[in-house]
Amino acid sequence: MIYGQRSTALALRQRELLVHSAALRTRLAMEAVVLRRPLALADRVRDGWRWVRAHPEAPIAALVVVAVLRPSRVLRWGLQIWAGWRSVRRLQRWAAAIR
Repeated sequence: MIYGQRSTALALRQRELLVHSAALRTRLAMEAVVLRRPLALADRVRDGWRWVRAHPEAPIAALVVVAVLRPSRVLRWGLQIWAGWRSVRRLQRWAAAIR
């Protein structure tokens, strides 16, 4: 008799857990709706990055076109990027010296 009661109690507990699990899945699905757009945007950015890595000639061609049409702009951007890179390197050396 004790075995029958125990298996009945376990079966009841299993059903309760299944119902609770289903409720949690439903709640998670409803709350995750807010994440759909940001995650879709992240997927698009990742896919774009993969495309650029697979086709490096595209950004190079765009840079060449801009360099031909607007050489002063390319020079200005290049100088700003170079100054930014130097600042980052200086900051890295400073952080390494502090450690």
